[in-house]
Amino acid sequence: MNRLALSVSGAIARVTEAALGPYQTALIRIGFATTWLLFLLREFPHRAELYGPDGPWSWDLARQLIGTNGAFTVLMWSDSRVWFELVYALAVAASVLLALGWRTRTASVLFMVGVLSLQNRSVFMGDGGDNVLHLMAIYLVFTRCAQVWSLDAHRAQRAERVRARGERAPDRVGPALWAVLGLVLVLASAAGRFDGQEWVIPALLWAVWLVQGLWWVMGRRSRGGQARVLLDVIANLLHNGALVVIMAEACLIYATAGWYKIQGSRWQDGTAVYYPLHLDYFTPWPGLADLMSTSGTIMLVVTYGTVIVQVAFPFTLFNRRVKNVLLAAMMTEHAVIAVVLGLPFFSLAMIVADSVFLPTSFLRRLGNAAARARGRLRAPGRTAELPAPRSPEAAEQPHVGSTA
Repeated sequence: MNRLALSVSGAIARVTEAALGPYQTALIRIGFATTWLLFLLREFPHRAELYGPDGPWSWDLARQLIGTNGAFTVLMWSDSRVWFELVYALAVAASVLLALGWRTRTASVLFMVGVLSLQNRSVFMGDGGDNVLHLMAIYLVFTRCAQVWSLDAHRAQRAERVRARGERAPDRVGPALWAVLGLVLVLASAAGRFDGQEWVIPALLWAVWLVQGLWWVMGRRSRGGQARVLLDVIANLLHNGALVVIMAEACLIYATAGWYKIQGSRWQDGTAVYYPLHLDYFTPWPGLADLMSTSGTIMLVVTYGTVIVQVAFPFTLFNRRVKNVLLAAMMTEHAVIAVVLGLPFFSLAMIVADSVFLPTSFLRRLGNAAARARGRLRAPGRTAELPAPRSPEAAEQPHVGSTA
């Protein structure tokens, strides 16, 4: 019983004292923000046809659908072309800020708003990767994904050095953002813009705004006190819970896809991969597709290999070496899909989702290699290493999905 009690207390301490997976969550933050940014930039000339007033799915049709399903999108607040352009620009800006890790709490919320607003405006646009991005944009709000590889981490380190010298490090940008976003929420609520939509996202926006204000109040009145410690524990629990959900989501995607494939006759006889290689829409490189499809052996291996990897992956998480092998195989498969079938954003979204399972030691080496390369570019002969994530006690502000 004593051993069991120690194990339980150790597990509780582990999930409450620290935000786990700092490198993995930083990587998915950068990956999903970059994926969405690249998509928005590629479709910039066609933005009005995809999500705006010039599309076949008109504003009136979108309003009728949203009135039925209650989906959240700020594009339904107005049918003005100016409002659409403003929302699209906000989505681009939020993606850049989230990828850089600048004011990540604000950027993560704005990123979620941008993703949901555009995707829910035209629900028939997408290739499967949009569903993954849709969910991950919500999950990222609850993570402390700026502990490493972010401008926020560097800003926090500079602030700590300033305080170590006995000086003050006031933060004026954060409160200003918090006040502006609070004003937007008040005006939108007073104008009834959230009417007819599900209450979940508006409630989340209000909750993260209030939590951020509470965090600052507690920080000023009782830095290091019990209230601040309690908020930090809640932040860690939310982060670790969201991390588990992200991992479970990735496993569920592969398990569902694999088991559904098993039921298909084309997957059973090993010919399923052959057919998409001969569809004009999925053959940006006809010569490459023809080269692959001329070999029955290649088609059989790829078809069966895809099913085996997808079904087996969730069961390999208990064996690190086997998991890493299958993880490399899945990432390679998605890279091939991006090139051969012309689905770059779907493949990139899946590769980013897979990266949550990458070993921390590998990510640390990757980050340090990038830091050394950056150091050589800045000053020849000098090297730099990325700092380790800060402990919760040293963190000035946690990432609880707050808004500033």
